Amino acid sequence: MGGAVDRTLSLARRVVLGTATAAGALVVTARTTPWPSALLIRAAFDRGAARTSAALEKHVPADLVEVVDEAYDISSPDGRLDVFRPSRDEPLPTVVWVHGGAFVSGSKRDVANYLRVLAARGLTTVGVDYSIAPGARYPTPVRQVAAALAHLVDHADRLGVDPGRLVLAGDSAGAQIAAQVALLVTDSAYAAELEIDVELEPSSLRGLVLFCGAYDFTLAQGSSGLGRWFIDTAIWSYLGSRRGHDERTTRQGTVPLHVSPSFPATFVSAGNGDPLLPHTLGLVDVLGRHGVDHEVLLFPDEHEPRLGHEYQFDLDTREGREALDRAVAFIERVVG
Repeated sequence: MGGAVDRTLSLARRVVLGTATAAGALVVTARTTPWPSALLIRAAFDRGAARTSAALEKHVPADLVEVVDEAYDISSPDGRLDVFRPSRDEPLPTVVWVHGGAFVSGSKRDVANYLRVLAARGLTTVGVDYSIAPGARYPTPVRQVAAALAHLVDHADRLGVDPGRLVLAGDSAGAQIAAQVALLVTDSAYAAELEIDVELEPSSLRGLVLFCGAYDFTLAQGSSGLGRWFIDTAIWSYLGSRRGHDERTTRQGTVPLHVSPSFPATFVSAGNGDPLLPHTLGLVDVLGRHGVDHEVLLFPDEHEPRLGHEYQFDLDTREGREALDRAVAFIERVVG
C-alpha cells in the first residue's frame, strides 16, 4: 500500500512539474510571438462566424448565379473570390465585400450567405479572401483586395460586374481594409506612399459601405485588461510589432488621418454596444469635417437590446433588417 502511494505521489509530482513546464513554455512563447494568442482568437471567431452564417441560411434566396473560388491571384492560395448575382444578362452594380476577423481570422465563406441575400436586391456581390495574420502582415491584404478589384474589372463581362459602378464594403477588420483601399483608389499620393498600384479609375468607385470597423490603430493605446490583450494581439499579428502604435505603419493604416474631400461617398454603421464604436464615431467626425458625402446608421446609447459587434448580420432582428435596407438604399443612390 505504502509503495503504491509513493508511486502515485511520484507520478503526480511528475505531472505537475510537466504541466508547469508546459505552461511556462507557453508564457515564454506568447511573449515572443503572437501566434498562440492569435490562434485562440481565431478559434473563437471562427465558431461565432459559423453560427452567424448558419442563422442566415433561411434568408438566402434561390436562383442566384454563383461563381465560387475564382482565382484573382494564381500565386496565392488565398487569392480567391466568390461572385453572386441574379440571373440577368446585363452587368450589375457590384458590391465588393472584405470580411472581418480582427486581421487574424475569417474567410469569404463567413459572409457568403449575407452576400447572397444582398445579391437578391439586384446587385452583383463579391466576397474576397485575403491572407490573414500572423502568417501574412500589413499591407498584404490591402494589396490583395486591390488586385481583386483589377481582376473584376478585367473579367467584368463574364462575371456580371459593371466596372463603372463599384462599391467597396467590409465589416470589422475588413471595413478598415476596404476603407484603406478606397484611399488608394482616390489618392494617388497615398497609393505612391504604400507602393501599391490600383487599376481602377476613382470615378468607378461610387461608394463605401462600412460596418463596425477598426479604422484607427492609434486607439489601441487606450484599452486595458482583456480588451488590451485582444487588441495587442491583433496589432502585433498584423503590423508585426508589439509596439504597433509607435510604428510608421500605424499612422499609414489609420484611415481618418488620410481622409480628404476626394474620399468616396460612405455609409457607416455600428451598434451602440460595439467596443469598436469609438472608431466609427471618429470616422464620422472626419467625414463631416472634410465634406464627404456620408450616411450614418447609429443607435442611441440607451437602445435596448444593446447592439454588439457585427449586429448587422442578424437578419432576425429589426435592427439587422434596417441596416440591410439602409445599406441597399445607399448603394442604389450612389450607383445611380
